Amino acid sequence: MVVAGVIAVCVVLAVLAFLVPRLSRHPERGTQRTLGLGARAGHKAPGPLGRWLSKPFHSSSRAVSRSGSAGRRARRRLPF
Repeated sequence: MVVAGVIAVCVVLAVLAFLVPRLSRHPERGTQRTLGLGARAGHKAPGPLGRWLSKPFHSSSRAVSRSGSAGRRARRRLPF
């Protein structure tokens, strides 16, 4: 269920970044801040468990960043 949510957020951010690149920065940062909270909370667990619990949040944050930048990059490459 969480994976579907992250995928949905990435798709929405990519479309938003393509349509209005300047307005897509705020939702992207908000999503990354929320995922950062989860990563920090998971990282407080002791030992390797902390790394394992925080890793999905780090990779999701990276995916959100990539989808936003991909939408803005695609918009820049348009001929008009």
